[in-house]
Amino acid sequence: MYNSEKKQPTYWQRLKIAFQYAMPQLYLTLAAGWLAKQQWGVVTHFIIKLFAKKYNVNMQEAEKTEFKDYASFNEFFIRPLKAEARKIDENPTALCLPADGRISQCGHIEQQTLLQAKGHSFSLVDLLAGDVELAKEFENGEFATTYLSPRDYHRVHMPCDATLRKMIYVPGDLFSVNPFLNEHIPNLLARNERVICVFDTEFGTMVQILVGATITASMSTVWAGVINPPRSKEVKEWTYSGESAVQLRKGQEMGAFQLGSTVINLFPANKVELASHLAVDVPVRVGEVLAYKK
Repeated sequence: MYNSEKKQPTYWQRLKIAFQYAMPQLYLTLAAGWLAKQQWGVVTHFIIKLFAKKYNVNMQEAEKTEFKDYASFNEFFIRPLKAEARKIDENPTALCLPADGRISQCGHIEQQTLLQAKGHSFSLVDLLAGDVELAKEFENGEFATTYLSPRDYHRVHMPCDATLRKMIYVPGDLFSVNPFLNEHIPNLLARNERVICVFDTEFGTMVQILVGATITASMSTVWAGVINPPRSKEVKEWTYSGESAVQLRKGQEMGAFQLGSTVINLFPANKVELASHLAVDVPVRVGEVLAYKK
């Protein structure tokens, strides 16, 4: 069972947590989205330069290495990389990591419960917007949660060959998803705005979830474009079959975040074995091994 012991937050940490509940999450996110789209020439380039310096962004692996080559902050933030920057593991039995970042949590799904952080877990049904039948497909399966920091490459890729079955947009909160708040805000990943992508693969159903956060102005997929904004107040679902079927290959881009967030992968029971080197806070990159097919 999961270890529920955790350190109690300090006074200043409690204030930080309280601010997350009190701040106008949506309005801050909308404002950030508007600012990130502006094309202010040298001002934009200066902002990009400051951001890259603060977060130690590696510009040498980007297709466009000069700050002046980006018309807006958004264009910089979802910058594509050079073709050779990420190597996709070619082992046919290997599934690859979908994003650059760090492992927030990974491991076995206990019945229908996933670990968010020490002391906090959440349910598959909540994560999957109340879809009880879909949740059953992952009971006692495996999961991996990847946190993307501001410095990371923010395009998301496919772990394996797959055919898209459906996509679900789930409205929700916009809490920051950094490691500290993951440890102190209950049910965070199942209450934030998210885009759930359900795929059919050779080993059964796989789900890849893009989780929104404060100042994550939008999430997009390669087949549908920008999902939000606009932000619906209701759960929205799209199904894909026949002529609308979307087939994606291992390592292919499937989506992107405009500002940092989290990707969650779900796998059915007894279908994959997570790579043994994966653990909390381990740095990861697109194309490295996530799991092996059983």
